[in-house]
Amino acid sequence: MTVKSKASRKKTGDRWFPYLLIAPTVLLIAGLLVFPIFRVFDLSVQSYDFTRLQKAGYIGLENFRNIFTQDDMFYSSLWITVKWVLIEVVLQLVFGLVVALLLNQAFKLRGLVRSLVLVPWAVSGVLTTMLWSLMFNQHIGIINDILMKLGVISEPVAWLANIHTVFGSVIVAELWRGIPFFAITLLAALQTIPHEVYESCEVDGAGSVKKLFFITLPFLKESIVFATLLRAIWEFNSIDMIFTMTNGGPMDMTTTLPIYMMKTSILEGNYGYGSAIGVVTFAFLMIFVVLYLRLNRSGGMQDE
Repeated sequence: MTVKSKASRKKTGDRWFPYLLIAPTVLLIAGLLVFPIFRVFDLSVQSYDFTRLQKAGYIGLENFRNIFTQDDMFYSSLWITVKWVLIEVVLQLVFGLVVALLLNQAFKLRGLVRSLVLVPWAVSGVLTTMLWSLMFNQHIGIINDILMKLGVISEPVAWLANIHTVFGSVIVAELWRGIPFFAITLLAALQTIPHEVYESCEVDGAGSVKKLFFITLPFLKESIVFATLLRAIWEFNSIDMIFTMTNGGPMDMTTTLPIYMMKTSILEGNYGYGSAIGVVTFAFLMIFVVLYLRLNRSGGMQDE
């Protein structure tokens, strides 16, 4: 074998060696991510109900036709999901921006305060659920106790069992957990803004409001777009807190699309119909992401 052929084989081996190293990871991702997604799409065109296995089989687009033409619960859960995502993302962004602006100021123990702000984000969803369920408890909850002492209410309220208060109660609990994400993300972006820009603005006579709208917010635009996009997707798929606090009730007032999909598939055993709901949910998210990025001219979709 010539020296040239040995060098050629060595070069070929070096070229394929990195791919060999990442092959196990790629196979693991394919097994844990790609195959389940393919399986969901496959089940969505089947009649696969554990209570009627004798009728199992491919039925084409029948599940999707039923979703859009006969399933009132689908439209109800979709509307609740839209409200949930819109309210949560907007409020978390506003309060997160306020917290970030405050934490960006110089004051004593700033490092400690910044660490404490992260606590709600670090706490698990189940633990957060237990905490807020106790606070909202009609008999021993601290919220009822405080409001009664302030004279806001005259008797204890069953916050999580009342159709008029349950949605707002879960909103507050999730808001507490979601604000730190925006606060830390926007705080990191705030620290990249050159201080000289603010000094130049002050020389021109601009006040705090003008600096916020003409300097701070434009500099934060990309971070806000990125954070709101991620948070909207997470809130759309949020299931742990709502399900453990209310189980989608009372009277389905907190049944979002993911919870409806989970109940249909896991609890009722209708995996075919539940998978079809999952495919529709996936389509909605894809359309939202594309439209959102185009409207914001973000990333690779920016105009040159």
